[in-house]
Amino acid sequence: MRLLTAATLLLASAAAFARPAPLVSIPSHDGFFDNIAAHCGKAYEGTVTVDNAVGPSSFAGKKLVMHVRRCNERELQVPFHVGDDASRTWIITKTGSGLSLKHDHRHKDGTDDVSTMYGGHTVDAGFTNVQSFPADQYSKELFVSQGIPQSIGNTWQMYIYPEKFTYRLIRQGREFRVDFDLTKPVTPPAAPWGYKD
Repeated sequence: MRLLTAATLLLASAAAFARPAPLVSIPSHDGFFDNIAAHCGKAYEGTVTVDNAVGPSSFAGKKLVMHVRRCNERELQVPFHVGDDASRTWIITKTGSGLSLKHDHRHKDGTDDVSTMYGGHTVDAGFTNVQSFPADQYSKELFVSQGIPQSIGNTWQMYIYPEKFTYRLIRQGREFRVDFDLTKPVTPPAAPWGYKD
């Protein structure tokens, strides 16, 4: 009897400690995450509204579509299609110390691009409608190794309001911005490269 009681207590105690750690977050991060997640399954067309780069833009004359494709309590996957190029997916993740934004870049065959998973992490509370993601250390080292050290100053920003979603990149001397019309959903595109429907 004593052995059975000990075994029962051991199992109960193991079950109590086997649960995953709680996901902690703050209201402004939760609100921002939830504002994007509210569009899960929908796609929207966008327009480049600012691009001060010198030379021809790879976005010129192409249809730009964001698709809030996959959502769970910890992660949002948002492919960004540029014409027929389905290589880009924004991944927004709750980390327990804020929000992370990563850029998952793939080739058409699904393999990783040499420049992938760069991005940043929030360093303050931000707002339920706006969050900023300064480049993280992995990204800075990646940019230096690729010969584009000017990108170590990158900060990505996302804005979400009832009628508009904005993706913005800024650094000294550089600004790029795409605005998406949230009032007019479009037909969602096929899965981005490297993902399955």
